[in-house]
Amino acid sequence: MDPRVVDAVWQAIEGHLPPRPPKTHPLGCHRPRIPDRDCFEGILIRLVTGCSWDVAARLCKASETTLRGRRTEWLAAGVFDNLVEEAISAYDRIIGLDLSEVAVDGSLHKAPCGGEGTGPNPTDRAKSGWKWSVATDLFGIPIGWVIDGANRNDSILLEPTLQTVAARGLLLDVETLHLDRGYDSNLTTQRCQGLGLTDIVCAKKRTKGTAKVKKPLSLGLRWPVERTNSWFSNFGQLRRNTDRHPEQRLGQIALAVALILTVKLVKWAKRWTD
Repeated sequence: MDPRVVDAVWQAIEGHLPPRPPKTHPLGCHRPRIPDRDCFEGILIRLVTGCSWDVAARLCKASETTLRGRRTEWLAAGVFDNLVEEAISAYDRIIGLDLSEVAVDGSLHKAPCGGEGTGPNPTDRAKSGWKWSVATDLFGIPIGWVIDGANRNDSILLEPTLQTVAARGLLLDVETLHLDRGYDSNLTTQRCQGLGLTDIVCAKKRTKGTAKVKKPLSLGLRWPVERTNSWFSNFGQLRRNTDRHPEQRLGQIALAVALILTVKLVKWAKRWTD
């Protein structure tokens, strides 16, 4: 990963870190506190490669216990949530979100350790898995997402996904919503209309007739969200998640989104020099 991207994300994270706990040992003989930057690098290594905490600890200057503790501390302080909101806001201010065409889709992945928010994966012989549902703008920039077990239907996650978009104040700017045939139902239309979305492009389900099988309609502009799912899948810990709690997975997605947007902002800054 480009060092400029890592440095930029770290500088953003540094501004959201909680204050360090005071030293309480009466003799002052504490072990030195591992710098937050070293812990960030360990968390980043694990996210990108999908390795275990033990391997990530060997590749940075922190122990496995320290990495886990620092990750939990930052989750409780909302560091990753604040980071991703800052990244989306910066991208919108500098480059600009294009909400004329928005697509939503889900993606199934492995969760071999199980835990809360996982379920039997219907595409992986009912092994434990999880799913994210993400909404993107015309160029694949994530603007809202939710997670659930792999057995959860995409259409059920549509409304919560759009509500996360609304929570960022972006839903009113959405002009056209693109969905695949897994969302094709009257209930989907009602849910979208209840959120103020009336222009919906949804591929129709295949219906078997007596003479022939009708072909589905065009999928519309759904390729940006498919590409975003591919971006997410490049992160090893998202592709095969070993955490057991939803807030930990959401923190990983938030950090992944911040990295993706920072890469794009760095490329934008270099457009006149390369």
